[in-house]
Amino acid sequence: MAEEEVEMETESEEASAGAIPFQLQFDKPIPFQIKMSVWNPEKDLLAMVTEDSKVLLHRFNWQRLWTIVPGKCITSLCWSPDGKVIALGIEDGSILLHDVENGRLLKSIKSHDAAVVCMNWEEDVLATMPSDDDHILTYEDRTVRFFPPAPRIPRMPGLVSGDTDLMDDSEDAIHDLSGAPCQRFNILCSGDKNGFICFSIFGIFPVGKINIQQLHLCTKFSRKETTYQLLNASINKVSLSKNLCQLVVLSFGELVEFGKSSCCDDLSVGLHCVLLDTSIFQSRKNELHQVAQQASSIEDLIEVVRTSISVMSKQWSDAMNLFHEKFGSLSALIVDHGLDSSPQDEFLSLLFGARTSPALHQFLVSSLGEAGLKRVSRAVDNAGKELRVVLNEHLQPAVEIAGFRIGELRGLSRWRARFQSMGLEEKLIDNVTEKAGMLLIQIERFSRVLAIVLYQFQNFFNWVLKCIKILLSEPTDQVQPTNSELVVLFIKFLLDNDPIKELFEVNHRIDVDMETKQQVEQLVVLGGFTDMKFLERTLACEFNQLEQCLKEAFLMPFTTISAKILCRDLLPVYSISTSPVSQLPPTSISYYKLQDEVNCAFQSCMPLHSLVDYICFKVPDESFGLTNCIGIIRGFTSNSRFINKEAASPAAVLLRIPDEYECVDLSLYKDNQIILLLNEAFSNSESPGKSWMVMIQTGDLCFLSLSNLEHDFYKLHDLKLREALHVSFHLGGML
Repeated sequence: MAEEEVEMETESEEASAGAIPFQLQFDKPIPFQIKMSVWNPEKDLLAMVTEDSKVLLHRFNWQRLWTIVPGKCITSLCWSPDGKVIALGIEDGSILLHDVENGRLLKSIKSHDAAVVCMNWEEDVLATMPSDDDHILTYEDRTVRFFPPAPRIPRMPGLVSGDTDLMDDSEDAIHDLSGAPCQRFNILCSGDKNGFICFSIFGIFPVGKINIQQLHLCTKFSRKETTYQLLNASINKVSLSKNLCQLVVLSFGELVEFGKSSCCDDLSVGLHCVLLDTSIFQSRKNELHQVAQQASSIEDLIEVVRTSISVMSKQWSDAMNLFHEKFGSLSALIVDHGLDSSPQDEFLSLLFGARTSPALHQFLVSSLGEAGLKRVSRAVDNAGKELRVVLNEHLQPAVEIAGFRIGELRGLSRWRARFQSMGLEEKLIDNVTEKAGMLLIQIERFSRVLAIVLYQFQNFFNWVLKCIKILLSEPTDQVQPTNSELVVLFIKFLLDNDPIKELFEVNHRIDVDMETKQQVEQLVVLGGFTDMKFLERTLACEFNQLEQCLKEAFLMPFTTISAKILCRDLLPVYSISTSPVSQLPPTSISYYKLQDEVNCAFQSCMPLHSLVDYICFKVPDESFGLTNCIGIIRGFTSNSRFINKEAASPAAVLLRIPDEYECVDLSLYKDNQIILLLNEAFSNSESPGKSWMVMIQTGDLCFLSLSNLEHDFYKLHDLKLREALHVSFHLGGML
């Protein structure tokens, strides 16, 4: 790169006077091939993804802040509206949210089943504008008034931060995505290569999913309304309007009449611009904000509960494995000595004063010994302490806070006028509330069972230690006194059985006597609950049922909102003869305010505070019969006939780039300026060629109303019949 000024001049002097010079600021080599890069909203941070899917974050002065290696192929990238989070679209269909401050993983969401090829994250711009509506719903999250901060996810023994897909140590940052008092309502849209588009509130709570191949695409061709559908569609670009009411989708596929399997017209395959009605996000943004705030927090707490149960199960399993490893050798010694007895029989005989068998004597003195016994005792005792810590500091607080938040959702679900229309069903939330209460009961039972089992283990270990010292003729005055009755219970019921492990098993059924069942039924009916068999379930089983009820309850808003996202307009952009296309030409979608010098008739159709959309794209050479063409469509969303019956038609223009240059990227820079990134068309290994950045003033372009064109299907094809605007450049420098 050379430090030379780059400027563009059209053949007209007016355009030349309006051109803005570019000055090369930095010339920094990068030891990587960059496949995508995106500036943050403030344009002072640049996130880049290398060919080997490393993510680099640089300041404007090229200072590198951090580098992360997700270990997965990154296929798309975008910033949150406030610039605090970077979203990475992954080839396996997941979306990773990373903290801009330090690069740590905040959350991983599996929204798609195919590669996420594009994303767009927008916030409600109307939230910052004055409104005369006195009935705007305000909502306060009351959880922070009654509970301490939510517990963190406990660490799995032997793992460190980053070893799993769980969140890193910055769980507090994820709360800022939805729970901050000043947080504006925002939506993350993502599209995959199979034609699916997903919507997530605050980027963390999935609220909708559509398949563009199943949508009824309505438009008017030959003065008659026709319904089409896209077959073999893949999403190329998505862009949500600033008021969240419309979504523009650029999708490649085969356009056919709805119900037909294919179209004989070769022109049906190409790039199509689809306008979706997402006004549900604006009309129900207050309700969606409340539900997403509570539901996303509940899902985070459910993750704490799930991990807590897994951690507790592993800690106890490790201790029991050591216990059975040490005490299991007694069975082998009994067989070696030719005895017809069991370990329980041997221990009971020793307890009741019978003569110690050679097998038991060898086990206590040689195989186990005092050191081995103390090691096992210490392992069980430490496991018990760790289970109590996880139980008291993670599991129980998480369920209590989740229960409170579920109760908040239950209150919202009873406000049917506002929340039933978006799918928040009172009956389903009631089921979740009951399951949360039952899980708290299971936690209390687990706590009591744990205390009893640990006490019995300690009593048994003290008795075994006393026996070892007696056999070794050592003093026993330092050994803690034991309870013989509890030793008998341990030998009969705990030596080969593990009630703690059973509570961690999902499919285990706990036997409950008839008298207890009758008492529970009376208490359950008195409390207004319907579950009569909760005592027969384990802790893990109860949690699974709570999780299943939550999925059913949250699926209703997801399904309801997905059904309310409909197609409002369709504009075929260009057709190509080859399908599928390995790599589509560059495209961009931007929203900007109209300038005063732009056509006033066009601006008069715009509602207050609205923005006009510009859809820029490079036309494949095989499509229009013209080489090196750039297309720009203005006002597709704001002038759709399905949104505004009196609106003017969208306008478009084709730009012809000189043959010696090739456009590799294009985008609107400001309200009235389009930036083209050009490479020399003729280059080789010896002369790699040069690159230019070119600016075009949109005010100098002659946009033509698409309603004035005669072609019914691909209206832009008629633009080639007119003389395409030939743009010549005087390039004063190079990048």
